[in-house]
Amino acid sequence: MGTTVTHCAARAALVAEVVRAVLAQYWPILLFMAVAGGLGIVLLAIGLLAAPHRPDPEKLSPYECGFEAFEDARMKFDVRYYLIAILFIIFDLEIAFLFPWAIVFERIGLVALVEMALFIGLLVVGFIYIWKKGALEWE
Repeated sequence: MGTTVTHCAARAALVAEVVRAVLAQYWPILLFMAVAGGLGIVLLAIGLLAAPHRPDPEKLSPYECGFEAFEDARMKFDVRYYLIAILFIIFDLEIAFLFPWAIVFERIGLVALVEMALFIGLLVVGFIYIWKKGALEWE
């Protein structure tokens, strides 16, 4: 019976040591999150306390996508708004492909340069096409 108690105590000590080791690895992350959260709260509090409070009807009026707040909330938006939004998303995502390419550029060499030149060339051709079609004109 004494061996079982000793064995359980040794196992509990081992588990406690493993838990302490794991928590020690997460301590910097916890500290970072606490400092970041505290700093965020302090900066928000300073902004609320130090910022001037001069509300007027213009500042308090609702604003949505460049349109004046008139009529029903279910009014139809101009299709050009959606077109501009879609074009932004397309070009934004296409440009995001440049970052992984830049990281591995040294390893893949000249082939990568030619492929990216073709890719950017197609982007420029597409941009010129939508520009000439007037898709970027709002009025």
